[in-house]
Amino acid sequence: MSLTTTTRGPGDPRRRRVLAGGAAALLAGGGAVLTGCSDDPGPGDGRSSAEERLRARAGRGSAALLERYDATIGAHAGLGERLRPLRAEVARHAAALGARPASASPSAPGSATPSGASASAPAGKSGPVVPQDEKAALAALADAERRTADSHTAALASAPPELARLLASVAASGAAHAYLLGGVA
Repeated sequence: MSLTTTTRGPGDPRRRRVLAGGAAALLAGGGAVLTGCSDDPGPGDGRSSAEERLRARAGRGSAALLERYDATIGAHAGLGERLRPLRAEVARHAAALGARPASASPSAPGSATPSGASASAPAGKSGPVVPQDEKAALAALADAERRTADSHTAALASAPPELARLLASVAASGAAHAYLLGGVA
């Protein structure tokens, strides 16, 4: 008993003809398919406008938090050593979200305000108001970290997967920063 009884007639296609015909069709009409494999990201970079708006909003939130770190370090030079590592992480988060850095790190010793000066932003610049008491300044910074983390967490529901992973990571880091700053709720 024979398991296969295939007989091809003279008009049936052969495997070579099918493969050659497929290659010819790919080269002739598949040019549009092959152009999708280029390295040129194109004008939209594959992101939707909703994703861009969400990313920009999250970036602005992280940039505002970075400004608060700068203002706090500027108002309380004694907290600089403790806050600079956290500030550096926030700067990386803002950069990952596409935010443009508004200011450089206040690492110069002359950048701190005198101890008798007002705790508000430096003259000529508008920025976050920093409490004069160091404990209150840390609590305000922890609260800002918590609000920013909550904002990133709330954005997860409408974010595409890649952006959602980034927002979740940044939100978790922000919650850890709030804890380290002593702002446990």
